[in-house]
Parts: sequence; structure tokens; C-alpha cells
Amino acid sequence: MDVNACQLPLSPYSLFLKALSLVPIHHYLCCLFLLSLIFLYNFLEFHFLADFLSGFRGDPVSLTYRPGSRLYQSVAAKCRVLHGRYSPTPWLSSPHLITAYLSKIAKAPDATYRREIFRASDGGTIALDWLMHSDVKGGVSSVNDAEKTPITVVVPGLTSDSASAYIKHLALRIAKGGWNVVVCNHRGLGGVSITSDCFYNGGWTEDIRKIIDHISGRFPEAPLYAVGASLGANMLVKYLGEDGDKSPLIGAAAVCSPWDLLMCDRYINRMPVQKFYDRVLAGGLKAYAQLHQSTMSRLTNWDSVTKARSIRDFDSHATRILAKFETVDAFYRRSSCVNFICNVSVPLLGISALDDPVCTKEAIPWDECRTNGNIILATTKHGGHLAYHEGITANSLWWVRAVDEFFHALDCSPLRNRLKKMDSLRVAVPQGSSIDQQGPYLSVTKDAMVAAVSSCGEENLEEDIKEDGIPTSKTSKNNDMTPDEAQSETELKEPSNGNLKLKDLIFPDERTLDQLSRHCRNSFWLGAYIALVTTLPLLGPSLTVFLQQKMRKLRIPNFLLKK
Repeated sequence: MDVNACQLPLSPYSLFLKALSLVPIHHYLCCLFLLSLIFLYNFLEFHFLADFLSGFRGDPVSLTYRPGSRLYQSVAAKCRVLHGRYSPTPWLSSPHLITAYLSKIAKAPDATYRREIFRASDGGTIALDWLMHSDVKGGVSSVNDAEKTPITVVVPGLTSDSASAYIKHLALRIAKGGWNVVVCNHRGLGGVSITSDCFYNGGWTEDIRKIIDHISGRFPEAPLYAVGASLGANMLVKYLGEDGDKSPLIGAAAVCSPWDLLMCDRYINRMPVQKFYDRVLAGGLKAYAQLHQSTMSRLTNWDSVTKARSIRDFDSHATRILAKFETVDAFYRRSSCVNFICNVSVPLLGISALDDPVCTKEAIPWDECRTNGNIILATTKHGGHLAYHEGITANSLWWVRAVDEFFHALDCSPLRNRLKKMDSLRVAVPQGSSIDQQGPYLSVTKDAMVAAVSSCGEENLEEDIKEDGIPTSKTSKNNDMTPDEAQSETELKEPSNGNLKLKDLIFPDERTLDQLSRHCRNSFWLGAYIALVTTLPLLGPSLTVFLQQKMRKLRIPNFLLKK
């Protein structure tokens, strides 16, 4: 018997393993290296190849705003930066890499502040760091009167202060443009101790309100602007929504705002990379707590605070208790600025990156920004969190240029006189008016809504002549008014004898009546259409029964039956 014939054939797996053993080891190392590169490229969300294929031209900036918005037509339409492209630094083509570079490696530009200590009513101490245009090399003021020089208030992000790199980039850019800058450091930051039992948090807006009122009273003729970054942006937008048109600000900007704190909390605990950011930010919060251990240990469970491994843990054991909230989720919900966007009455520029590793794009309120005519939302495909480095040397930030251009365009636009118009509206109805101060009157607005107004109701008068959330006169928004109506509006805005006529307040314009009649016609035809559609399924069977009955009554001739 042949021995070879008795041997069993080799299995395919054995042949495959034998073939693999013949491949040189350095080939396996090369494949492992390539696979590792592919994994890191996707895990760290690099986009270098896409940028290379596009010639490093960057992606266009996407703008979201209400159609026909006066803010867009008067301001944003003139901003070249917002209508251009953002091209990140080629060797920082990753949201994680560019964010880490800004916070850990990037060198902060030189800026020397003048410190002012602000004492809050509760005994708290806040450091205000001023950077005057006259203290910056090459900074020349565009306003001859120093008392009228515009001022920009900067609200830093979580555990950031005036020494942060991105804050100095912004302050120097604005100061070189001829404006003054003041950085509002949070309580316990900027080298200032906690002098009360009150700590700052993402929903605390009282400090911003008091400081803006303080600066406004100190420089009554200087236009005020404000910029919020990261958590500071959430605080600024929440303040704008709370105060509405009572804020003395002319304009504001919110850069990389979390918008919805609860949604960002869910996001930062979802993926492994985001959990790394969570640990880093929690470490910064614990370092902040260590600086003020004597006060915080008296108000909270200090052992639990030091053991916090995430932002949520720290907020659960410290922030929630200090802010007097029942639960962490309740704190996140009530402190999110997304709940106050609809009430923003100050021109606001929002800037967010879709690849922000900290503030998810799922929280960006596109619909709310599209509804409010006072908001321009600029979103970019890349940028990281507050980074937006550009140029081969990465020595400038794109969002700083965008905010600076937006503020200067706003300062040169008619919307700059918003406060002056509001002041004229407040004196439109003098105290000595002959109108009954107690009697309510009906006002038919342009959206066909009927509301009760009185001569002492400033807010109702302002709402009747408001467009895009910015108070204006009817003459400016209704170009097809008759001469008599225009004359009555002039008398309402600038009363000559201090008396107002009742018809000037409650007389509806012709366009309102046309709108009401048009709604009636539309309702009639809509009702007819619904009636027709609902009766069609019944007409078919009814018509069939009717024809069958008619055919039975007909007599058929005999000669037809024979055939």
C-alpha cells in the first residue's frame, strides 16, 4: 500500500497559516503601523486629507438668521469674515489637536492690564482687568472724546481668566482697533480670593448685570459691547434673555456656547475622547476649589468634592449645593441659555464649531436663532473649542477677527442708536398726559393680535413699534403709510404739546384690515376644500345606488331581449 496515498489532504487553514508564515515580519509591522494611523486619524477626527484635496481653502461659514432681518441687512451683510471661509492651520487639522494646542501650548500675547476691584452687594470681590487702547502699541482711538470710546466687556469661560491665551488675543485685537476692553473675571479667579459665600456658576448672571450697570454708569456716553466665551457665553446669553431690551449693551457675541448644559453633559459622558475632556475640566474645577478650600469646605462635603472625577460629580457635590438647586439636572435645565434665546433683544452674534469636542452641535439652537431677528448664528465645520487657529504659524484666531469686524460694523450701523430710540419712546407719553392713566385701550397690532395697552405701559408701546425685536418707529418699517398716518406717528414719537390723541394709540392701519380680510378668505376656501375632500368617498357609493335604481325602472324592449 502506497504511503502517500494514505496521507490526508491538508486543510485550507493549514495552508493559509503556512503562507502567512512565509511573509516577512517587517511587512506585518508596516501593516500594523498603517492600521494604527488609520485608527488615530478617525479617532482623533483628523481632516488633513480633506483639506489637502481642497487646496486648504477651508469651508464656507454657514449663517443662520431670520429672513429679512435688519441685523443681517445692516450689519452681517457687510462682514467679509462671516461671508468668507475658515481654513484651520494645516498642522492642527483636528478638533482635539487644535483645542489642546490653544489650552496647553499656544503662547499668549503680551498684554498689561489695569486692575479694578469691584465689590458686590453681598460682599463678593470681582477683579476687572482693563486694557485701554492707549496702552497698546499701535492702538489709535477712532473717537476723539475718551468718554465716548466704545467699551467691550469680556466674560471668560470655565476656570478661565484674563491671563488665558484666547482672552488676550481678543483683548489685544479690540484694543488695537481703538476700543477699550475690560475682562470680568469670575469670583475666585484672577488672583482674587472668595470674600463671601457666593460662588459663580454657569447660570449666575447677577455679577454680569451689576458690572455692566456699573460700567454704564461710569461711562454713560460710551457704547457698551460684550463677548462671552464657552461657559461665559452661556451666562451672557442668559443675561440678555433675562433683561431683554433693558440691557444697556449695544451688541454682544457668544463664542462656542454650550447652549444646553444638560445636552452637553450627556454628550461629554458618551464617547471615550469626550470623557477625557470631562476628566480634564473636572481637574480644573477641583483646582479652583482647592484655592478656596476654607470657604467651600464649610459649605459643602469637602471629601466628596475632592473625589469628583467628572464635571457632573463636581456639580453634584459643590455647584448644585452652592447654587441651591434640588438636583444636577435641575441646575443644568434652569441655567441653560437656550431657554432665554427668544427674549434676546440686543444684536447678538453666535459662533459655534460643528466639531467642538466639548459643546456638541446637537445643542445648537438653529430654529430659535432663525426665529429671533436679533441673532446671527455663524457655524463652521471645524474650529475645535475656542481655538480657531489660522495661518501657518497659528498666531491668530479666526473668531476674534469675526467678532471684531461684527462689532465695528454694528457700531457704524443705524442699530447703534437703539438705546436713544428707547429713551425717546419712554418720554413719548409724559406724566401730564390728558389720557386716562387707568383706562385700558385695545391695540390691534400688525400680526392681527389684540392687546390691552394704557398710557403708562412703556413695554406695550415699545412692542407696538418693534421690528425684529429692535424698537423702531412705524415710519421706518411701514413705507406705504399715508401722509396722515405718518404725521400721527411723528406726533407720537415727538409730541409737540405734551398731549396724545387716543386714535394715535389704538387706530389700526389699513394693512392690518387687509390681513384680517385675507385670513377670512383663506379660511373660506380652506373650509370648502376640506368639505369636498371628505365627501368624495361618499359620493361614489351613493351615485352607484342611484344609477342602479334608475336602471331597474327602465323597461327593456322585447326585440332587444331576443337578440
